[in-house]
Amino acid sequence: MSGNATVKEYMTREVSTVSPDATVADVARRIIESDGHNGFPVCNGRKVEGFVNARDILMTDNDAPIFTVMTDDIIVAHPEMKLTDAARVILRSGIQKLPVVDDAGNLVGIISNTDVIRSQIERATPEKVGKLMRTLEQIHDVPVHEERRLVSISSLIPTQARVYADELEGRRYELERGLAEPLVVIDNDGTLLLADGHHRVLAAVRSEMDEMDAYVIVIDDVVELGMQRTAEKEGLTSIDDIDIVDYARHPLIETTKRLQ
Repeated sequence: MSGNATVKEYMTREVSTVSPDATVADVARRIIESDGHNGFPVCNGRKVEGFVNARDILMTDNDAPIFTVMTDDIIVAHPEMKLTDAARVILRSGIQKLPVVDDAGNLVGIISNTDVIRSQIERATPEKVGKLMRTLEQIHDVPVHEERRLVSISSLIPTQARVYADELEGRRYELERGLAEPLVVIDNDGTLLLADGHHRVLAAVRSEMDEMDAYVIVIDDVVELGMQRTAEKEGLTSIDDIDIVDYARHPLIETTKRLQ
């Protein structure tokens, strides 16, 4: 995690909230029906007035309004706050999620312990992308630039013929918790070559995802790439062409066992 990274770079901007006048039953229903939410900021318009979680509404009358049970003395973060400082607050307070408010006190996002962990996982990716960009520029003598965007999984051409079934489970676990690194993709005149993230892509397919976050290296002039030629020789035209090896464990695991 870069010491200069800020909360706004990693916070979730689309935040589910509840009204102070909502009932305990309303919030209990929202928690049950939501995908992993165990609490919500309580907002009057865009103004944050408190936070309510599952523990607050336990053993409480279903018709009680949320403003009577919510925590109103809450810790918040500012979008320009250093992510390292937000991480310290989350760690020391034991709070899993901090509402993010602007100078006017309006809710603009939420930062969680999962977001902080994701920032740690992603820190090596820009270095990986930068190294690949420099390699492409030096070998092919062409200008390149990098974009961060969502890419369609069905549009990706793999450059790796096989993945390991046991590693897919780990990648799926990360995806479900928002912890996976972005993919690294090369855009060669509209042809999207998957340079890094084959296990993550297959895990995403198993999770029925259609798009993934990616660092996209755009080549300004079309070139003939060695990895593209190799993919063509191996008959790799889509993610469906990747073999999932389930009869052998990852070589690293075997090596680790030999070292024990």
